[in-house]
Amino acid sequence: MGTNRKINIFWFRRDLRLDDNHALYRALNSGYKVVFLFIFDTNITRTLPADDHRLSFIYNQLRELHHKLKKDGGCMLIRQGVPLDVFSKLSREYEINAVYCNTDHEQYGIDRDKGIASFMAENGVGFHSYSDHLIMKRDEVLKDDKTPYVVFTPFSKRWKSLFQSRHIKPWPSGKFITNCHTGKCTGFPSLEELGLEPSSISAPPVRIEGSVIENYDKSRDIPSADATTRLGLHLRFGTISIRKLVEKAVRLNEVFLNELIWREFYAIIMWHYPYVAQRSFKPEYDRINWVNDEGHFRRWCEGRTGYPMVDAGMRQLNETGYMHNRLRMITASFLTKHLLTDWRWGEAYFAGKLFDYELSSNNGGWQWSAGSGCDAAPYFRIFNPLTQQKKFDPQEKYIRKWIKEYGTSGYPEPVVIHREARERCLGAYKTALRGYSNE
Repeated sequence: MGTNRKINIFWFRRDLRLDDNHALYRALNSGYKVVFLFIFDTNITRTLPADDHRLSFIYNQLRELHHKLKKDGGCMLIRQGVPLDVFSKLSREYEINAVYCNTDHEQYGIDRDKGIASFMAENGVGFHSYSDHLIMKRDEVLKDDKTPYVVFTPFSKRWKSLFQSRHIKPWPSGKFITNCHTGKCTGFPSLEELGLEPSSISAPPVRIEGSVIENYDKSRDIPSADATTRLGLHLRFGTISIRKLVEKAVRLNEVFLNELIWREFYAIIMWHYPYVAQRSFKPEYDRINWVNDEGHFRRWCEGRTGYPMVDAGMRQLNETGYMHNRLRMITASFLTKHLLTDWRWGEAYFAGKLFDYELSSNNGGWQWSAGSGCDAAPYFRIFNPLTQQKKFDPQEKYIRKWIKEYGTSGYPEPVVIHREARERCLGAYKTALRGYSNE
């Protein structure tokens, strides 16, 4: 087959947009026509319900991309299966010059990409991966001794000192979409054909208007106010460019910028210390004698602990796939500290519910709350849910929105007493840490 028949494949993963997409820009400017591919990876989808709201969101976004590409004679090629098997089949259908994608920082994605790159190399096909999901690369923000930061404040200071306009220079991939391969375009599959079902939970829209970001530091902690961007989902799946968002944050609000840097911090921690996905960053915290009462855990999941701020947060999560960030800290602290339940239980529950679930951020947040993380709240910092309620929801607007029976006999009694639970927690943590230090 002649060289002119060769194509490149651009593999969409967590970058579901056509504009300012680094690897897509490279693929479209490589001199070859491009096939646009998305794989519903059965290694992942088989662990999720058919009506999972994240899958519905991905499907709807892909359908939008498909319609946009059709205007330029292209289409989305949707496949389902184990990625290596999919590429093995594609290599028989197309004469592939190279595969382009954006870098993944989670261990599953890293291992998956290594396997596919190796397969491609064996078949004389290139595999090119580019940084797009984060501003800084894995080894860009390091201490002077070239080791990674494990405390956020010095990490953020170094991040800001290294930051330059080149980091947010857009990759104008949208201008070159006409360079797409027009052959083998078929109709877009239905949800049913993919074995999926529509979700009853709808995704929040992209909100990057200046007023929300500009006032972020003033109102971000008030859960009853519609004052956060809810962009976690769109960053998770790349429906918005991180460069575009950081450019706004740098201009408008440093507190919001810090939140984006926290996201990078946790991603880079997981990149350098992948064991944190299963174990505590600080090994001594794996010695804690968790109570792990399944009945208490169930009440926490259902939002029936008898602590209104905890319950309102959990009910918001269960109904919408979203939880305000202040409530994420309150609910996580309550589970790990008041109920002495292993943080991994809560992390897994959030992973199954959150629209914006991202392994590194979810893991980092839970380990922060449990005190076991790289830069964590001290174990003796135990949020009092009633104090948090008085401070952040004094008029009970948030609570009453999500707990319809609040203030009636139908609302449950507290599952534990704060003072007693606090003392139990301190004792368990002290015992675990004392034992570790004496070894």
